[in-house]
Amino acid sequence: MPKTATPLTDTRIKSLKPKPSRYSVSDGGGLILEVMASGSKIWRYRYSLHGKQQPMVTIGEYPSTSLLAARERARRYAEIVAGGISPVADAKKDRGAVKNLDTVKEFGAYWIEQQMADKSAEYQRTTKRALEKDVYPALGNKPLAEVTPGDVLAICDRIKKRGAPKMALHTRNVIKRMFEYAIARQLVLTNPASAIVARFVATQESRDRVLSPEEIGRVLRAVYASSIRRPLKLAIHLLVLTMVRKSELIEARWDELDLDDAIWRIPADRMKKDREHWVYLSSQAVAMFRELLDSRTSAEYVFPTVRGVDRPIAKSTLNQAIRALDMEVQHFVLHDFRRTASTHLHEMGQPSDAIEKALAHTIKGIKGVYNRAEYAPERKRILQLWAEFVDAQIDEGRKVVIGRFGTA
Repeated sequence: MPKTATPLTDTRIKSLKPKPSRYSVSDGGGLILEVMASGSKIWRYRYSLHGKQQPMVTIGEYPSTSLLAARERARRYAEIVAGGISPVADAKKDRGAVKNLDTVKEFGAYWIEQQMADKSAEYQRTTKRALEKDVYPALGNKPLAEVTPGDVLAICDRIKKRGAPKMALHTRNVIKRMFEYAIARQLVLTNPASAIVARFVATQESRDRVLSPEEIGRVLRAVYASSIRRPLKLAIHLLVLTMVRKSELIEARWDELDLDDAIWRIPADRMKKDREHWVYLSSQAVAMFRELLDSRTSAEYVFPTVRGVDRPIAKSTLNQAIRALDMEVQHFVLHDFRRTASTHLHEMGQPSDAIEKALAHTIKGIKGVYNRAEYAPERKRILQLWAEFVDAQIDEGRKVVIGRFGTA
């Protein structure tokens, strides 16, 4: 019996090294991959017609032509051969229809076409502007695989010199997302923009970032649509709802929470001002903490690490989770959630002193005499109001299942 070929995988294909002379590896069904002495890998289709072996038909080069695409072509060519016809003419048409994605400009146009159709008009406009104004003039004709971190940094530096540091950071992010897509298509192996740390390109002159209502919904929908662990999704959501600092949340302990009374008592030694702080939990926040309690893996910490030791997650964990998300929200950090909550609550006409106490800020003057339960009724009300406001932003255009927290 003839030996059956073991189907190829992308991992195996990547491991195939060139030899002094070219050689072939079969995927089965007439599809073979020829590994050239130069290192390039070419898909070909081997077939017989009227009982005679025919010259092989070239399908395309890997990875521009993916394994799945090559198999689909080979399957179609087999049907043509079964009808007694040579697939050569069809193969030529197929190769002519394949877009050349070798250079930055060619791939950039393809990326825009494939990935930007469902984005907002403003997002498409700013992305195209970054490519056409700065990226293409510098790198448009350069092969995609030859772009280096130095190339990206040079573009960012030129933009900063004309007094536009935020545009420099935006352009770096556009390049980063474009190369992430190229990696997913196996056209390149590394992302040159990832090596350029964002804070080295541009920083906010002052931290005054406030997320719009639309951006709040966009961030949290992206969180819940992502593949990050469920506890981390809830942590980010709770960071929005409770208005606490990141360190105060990730180090939370179960003995600090009174879920029946909906109060979280953060001890003084964990607070920035060394004063005990009470957080009056919304019904949504209580429901999230109860979910975490039902599935807890630590008797002490609400957000324990998964590394096998009983301690909270690292301070960088939530930052890394946010950075990994695919969303159209620029230039924000987790700490901006506190300012965002304060700004929108003030715009709703809520009492400033209660908002400041909810943020654990010190109020100057006689009104600032410390009382951990001061403005309790107002704080309970505004945190519930804030949770419902956030829910409304998530619901706007929602396409992912999040969970109806704290609702009947």
